Amino acid sequence: MKEYFFAVDLGATSGRTIVGSIADGHLEQEEITRFPNNLIETGGHFYWDIYALYFEMIRGLKEVARRGYQITSIGIDTWGVDFVFIGDDDAILRNPMAYRDPHTFGRMEEYMDHVVSRREVYDITGIQFMNFNSLFQLYAMRQASNTALQHCKKVLFVPDALSWMLTGEAVCEYTIASTSQMLDPRTGDLSEKLIESVGLKRHHFGRMVQPGTQIGVLTAEVQKMTGLGPVPVIAVAGHDTGAAVAAVPAKNEQFAYLSSGTWSLMGIETQKAIINDRSYDLNFTNEGGIEGTTRFLKNICGMWLYERCRKEWISRGERLEVRGESIPLSDVSHPELQGSAMQVEAFRSIINPDDKAFANPSSMIEAIQSYCRETGQAVPETPAEICRCIFDSLALRYKQVFQWLKEFADFDLNVLHVIGGGSLNKYLNQFTADALGVEVLAGPQECTAIGNIMLQAKALGLVNDIWQMRKIIANSVEMVAYHPTGNQAAWDQAFERYLEITK
Repeated sequence: MKEYFFAVDLGATSGRTIVGSIADGHLEQEEITRFPNNLIETGGHFYWDIYALYFEMIRGLKEVARRGYQITSIGIDTWGVDFVFIGDDDAILRNPMAYRDPHTFGRMEEYMDHVVSRREVYDITGIQFMNFNSLFQLYAMRQASNTALQHCKKVLFVPDALSWMLTGEAVCEYTIASTSQMLDPRTGDLSEKLIESVGLKRHHFGRMVQPGTQIGVLTAEVQKMTGLGPVPVIAVAGHDTGAAVAAVPAKNEQFAYLSSGTWSLMGIETQKAIINDRSYDLNFTNEGGIEGTTRFLKNICGMWLYERCRKEWISRGERLEVRGESIPLSDVSHPELQGSAMQVEAFRSIINPDDKAFANPSSMIEAIQSYCRETGQAVPETPAEICRCIFDSLALRYKQVFQWLKEFADFDLNVLHVIGGGSLNKYLNQFTADALGVEVLAGPQECTAIGNIMLQAKALGLVNDIWQMRKIIANSVEMVAYHPTGNQAAWDQAFERYLEITK
């Protein structure tokens, strides 16, 4: 009998449900539903609609039941750091605050000045400092006398909260917990010192579980709503990047990866966390992987820049000259818009994609233009000029981080696997190969869902380990190879300028 696995894959801008199966050493997938994940702005804050996400999960499960699939298990992955408060009556106290909410601005520095020092926090966790990490969100909420925090019985990270809504079982999955800046990779559990520093105790969080652990089965309520039976819910790699990296179709351990989407996450897979003076100075992060591995990586602001600009252009009614006519940008495909950027002078304008000015500005276009103006560069005006600025700058930032990774890796790095939605951007992929001077292998695009499905299959015993998973994935997807085109000198010169502009 064929085994079918139901994956819920939630990103910061959209989500989807997928059914996957494995047959004859190949993975097959079918998308069931796709839906937006919208930020809600109210009362001066930004929230996620956890009930809307739950509704979409139920809608997807109803649809697989309608189609007659006998699903074996369910797995959920989401973005990192955000969490849900559960009260004494087992009810959600309010929608979870979104990591892009400005309430943490300045709170990270305040916490490290007055509560636990910056170096001690890093020595405990090995996590990159970002103002929206869970630790600093909780501190900001405590300082603001957040009533949901004051009255919570449980704090559940988003994928764990959604699993709890399906099963009634509260867990703390390792990979998602590792994004919080509260997990100690040496002990494999949350640091009591850091938890207590924000007024909480270990019992406020669910039991720690590793990827591949069964959380529970669908509640009677969910079974009745969906028409399904007591289907098991598996703790896959709850952090979407953890699931994505598990799906990298690498042949061996000697690779770097770039999970390219709203965020770009570039790193290597290691057997132990790397926590030392150099990783601290460069602000690298150690996040949980599967089978005891660590994802040593750097978070880079990725296609968020492009996505926000494109949304603005469409709302403004901007037009672009393509196919010999001027058409609304809403009717222009991504390849057409990106292709127009290739007609613009290279390295005309360069930004630091990780500058705080680009975190969540009211206008991304104006933020990019202001940055260029303030650094004495040509100011990009047209969509093509702004796109070229973004792609050039991302490739240069990738070069910088890749050079740092080569310092830390105890193996040669001669290939970069680009996975996620950004793997379809052939121009940025070629720029990355040229900037780094190594082979770039692009694909699969839907790596997060693939990792989710394969980890469910591993939990069932259909695959033995991560390398068997990766072999099946490599047999099931088509990768596109990009090689340096020989203009290394131009990229090296641009990189020197990038370092000067961004220092």
